[in-house]
Amino acid sequence: MADGAIPWFRGHFADPWDHVEAAMGLSIAGEFSAAEKAYNWLAQKQLADGSWWAAYRDNEIDNRERRESNFVAYIATGVWHHYLISKNTEFLVRLWPVVAKALDFVLSLQSEHGDIQWAVDTDGQPLMDALITGCSSIYKSLECGINIARTLGVECDHWVEGRHRLGIALRDKPERFDRTWESKARFSMDWFYPVLAGAITGKSARVRLQKKWDEFVVTGLGCRCVNDEPWVTVAESCELTMALVAAGEGSKALKIYRGLHRWQDSDGGYWTGYVYHDSAIWPEEKTTWTVGAMLLAADALAGLTPASRLFTSVDLLDAPQDAEGFDHLNQLELGGSQR
Repeated sequence: MADGAIPWFRGHFADPWDHVEAAMGLSIAGEFSAAEKAYNWLAQKQLADGSWWAAYRDNEIDNRERRESNFVAYIATGVWHHYLISKNTEFLVRLWPVVAKALDFVLSLQSEHGDIQWAVDTDGQPLMDALITGCSSIYKSLECGINIARTLGVECDHWVEGRHRLGIALRDKPERFDRTWESKARFSMDWFYPVLAGAITGKSARVRLQKKWDEFVVTGLGCRCVNDEPWVTVAESCELTMALVAAGEGSKALKIYRGLHRWQDSDGGYWTGYVYHDSAIWPEEKTTWTVGAMLLAADALAGLTPASRLFTSVDLLDAPQDAEGFDHLNQLELGGSQR
């Protein structure tokens, strides 16, 4: 859109998480100006507490029922991803206050057990439960936020501690998730997202992916969104591709990804999913974030950009010994708003 928003498709709403997913696709494609415009749009929409509403349409709030923690955190992943590719330090400096406020908002929702509440309501009251997929996404965003801070020579020990505690919750405290609603285990993302985000690695990651492989993967088609519906989805298949690369299962990753191009339409877009019992495309939507996921998976497999390993490895930068070389940061209020 002219204002920088990236809706799911023309005429639909934009949400902060999928907006960032699509923006990362722009960075991979070399569309740096468009990607930066997308991040600037988020900066302009950021609320005083560092968060965003669940959805926007035509430059107005479309859903003010809640603000989701993983949606808010994801800007850190997008900003770090763009910097890795563009090497634009000015962009990193300019977006730093936005990232800092967003991650501080998210960590304000962390419980004493390490899990992070999934959202706040209209009045800003925490909705007291946690999602495995959402917390996994936050775990990766905290890694990216820490790397941004360390690149800029800024102290971020509270993020390091928050990420450490969140990782323990994801690996060792399953009782902290889905406490007040039916388990989300039917969703494939709950299965592979802890691997995709780097919370579970190595042999443990391979064991986890193998355990539910037959439950979620349909040979020759891709990854199901949920285990009780005959529906494979392109974005989940792309994310599983990256999780497999992260776990050292490159051949499986290639096999899944190569089969996804059948879902590309003549305009370059990819259909969201396919109901194989009915041999039908469903829904009849080609979303921007699905294309973003396709580009991210292609980069992970082929090493197209300097950000290709972002979702397939954990790479925490060392804390700087000093902040030399970043005197220009002294001109900023590092915790301030970009609005």
